[in-house]
Amino acid sequence: MQKKHYYIKTFGCQMNVYDSERIAAILQNMGFAPASSQAQADIVIFNTCHIREKAAEKVFSDLGRAELIKQERALDGKDTIIGITGCVVQAEDEQIAKRAPYVDFATGPLTYHRLPEIITKVLRKKSAGTIIDTEFPAESKFDYLPQANSSSGCAFLAIQEGCNNFCTYCVVPYTRGIETSRPVEEVIKEARNLISKGALEINLLGQNVNSYHGEDAGGKERGLAYLLNKLAELDGLKRLRYTTSYPADMDDELINCHRDIPILMPFLHLPVQAGSDKILKAMNRRHTAGDYLRIIEKLKKANPKIGMSSDFIVGFPGETDKDFQATLDIVNQVKFIQAFSFKYSRRAGTPAAVMPEQVEEKVKKERLETLQNLLFSYQSKFNDSCVGKTTSVLFESKGRHKGQLIGRTPYMQNLHVEAGKEFLNKIVDIKITGATTNSLSGILKGE
Repeated sequence: MQKKHYYIKTFGCQMNVYDSERIAAILQNMGFAPASSQAQADIVIFNTCHIREKAAEKVFSDLGRAELIKQERALDGKDTIIGITGCVVQAEDEQIAKRAPYVDFATGPLTYHRLPEIITKVLRKKSAGTIIDTEFPAESKFDYLPQANSSSGCAFLAIQEGCNNFCTYCVVPYTRGIETSRPVEEVIKEARNLISKGALEINLLGQNVNSYHGEDAGGKERGLAYLLNKLAELDGLKRLRYTTSYPADMDDELINCHRDIPILMPFLHLPVQAGSDKILKAMNRRHTAGDYLRIIEKLKKANPKIGMSSDFIVGFPGETDKDFQATLDIVNQVKFIQAFSFKYSRRAGTPAAVMPEQVEEKVKKERLETLQNLLFSYQSKFNDSCVGKTTSVLFESKGRHKGQLIGRTPYMQNLHVEAGKEFLNKIVDIKITGATTNSLSGILKGE
């Protein structure tokens, strides 16, 4: 019998990347092999994100193209299963049935561990219409997911899921549920497995990762600082990161990890979202601009080499020119070396969507351009300051050009170099020879 193939397209955050890796492991355990394109796949899965409206609309656009491919394959006598997983399913299950009735199954981010049962039903044609599973199950999906079948030099490891903060612009508590944390020993077991398969760097993931509160072997609840110290003891692990963090949960014990754990990279993504206390309160963020700056001061005291990254939302309801200037002010004070910035996007069901004083699209666009120009200036300045220095790079993939590899520095900068594939998934010392806003170039040390 000819082997069946799968194709997964991932949207959104690093948690979705992790989920897609686990979905791939599930499919491989069912006997499917990866396809090189959608046209070659017997099962196509879109793992989706619902943070911004454009991301959700892109999913439906891609589904339409997948349906055309499904029809073309049918002319050759080939069946194709189309599935959706992730946050769009949780938020828009009714829309999926209306707008994409040709979809065979749809599961939320907490139920994709049930895929073997769901796919089997589809294959046996035991269900008419789309199978939709958007429950918030009592069991943890992590109890049922297979270990990764393979690993690259850099691996993601989900330790926490969901969020209790209920920021007024965010759908995560409604799509991922309340906060849950995996037990310490379970995380360490998965980390050992990843290291045994070649991982040199592990990035711990969670919607609010620094609120981690998993139980240890004795049943005692432990925080992220405890977990980081335990993972740092594992043989073979060279780099450690965690994302995404919430400012109010950056306690002193965690901050001290940036002083005391050598393999914890000197780079932290800590979203502030806005510089105005009025807007932060409207967002239901549990910190002020002053709180955030004090945390940064502590982090830099713990590790003077640390570089900061952040998220920003411009044009939140009620944001005035004065509020926006406060955001520019905090950028000028922190001098972020990387950042993600977006126009506020109304998400149905969130409190901010029905707030008065919605900001005009034109104003949001102008403010975003101003903010991004400022952010890019600091990012470019930092990248330029790296030229002439030697840094360690973990090479993760081949570049677009022949003989080119792409990797990441300790500061999460993309760096490309001409080097043989024998350096792939290895940490190599590189002399930085060039810089742009978004990437670095270099040569092997000694060349």
